[in-house]
Amino acid sequence: MRVLSSLTVAVLFAIAPAAFGAERPYVPVEQRFTAEQLKATGLDTLSAQQLQALNELLSQDQNVAVTEAVKQVRTERKGLLDRGDVEPVTSTLKGEFRGWSSGTVLTLENGQRWRVVEGSLFLGKSVPAPKITIRPGLMGGWYLEAEGQTPKAKVKRLD
Repeated sequence: MRVLSSLTVAVLFAIAPAAFGAERPYVPVEQRFTAEQLKATGLDTLSAQQLQALNELLSQDQNVAVTEAVKQVRTERKGLLDRGDVEPVTSTLKGEFRGWSSGTVLTLENGQRWRVVEGSLFLGKSVPAPKITIRPGLMGGWYLEAEGQTPKAKVKRLD
């Protein structure tokens, strides 16, 4: 468990600048390589304008890669540690649905697993794969609702 926590902290520190809109500064190729490396790659033969164009392209590529990585991490971590997300989770419940009670683990088609912390719902007839929406609430809570059902369940993401 301690290894997982340390890994999570390391990932969050690695993406924090991008997550809060601060870009990681781009280091020009002239500063990245030694004179020998520049010569070995042929970069020493580029004009000042060519070096500038290359640096601009690489900087743009870095920004796109960081933005995409942050988006992917936020999607994967939604409902776990990051409270910056305000978008609901929408998916379909795997299998037949008959309701929930405290402790029930619900598995979604997107692979997420959520445990019911509070609330209950019992249906007389099972419903095949209902659409599920999980919205963030106050104080770090998440609330699940099944399409066509009124009561909500307070849930916690398991993985």
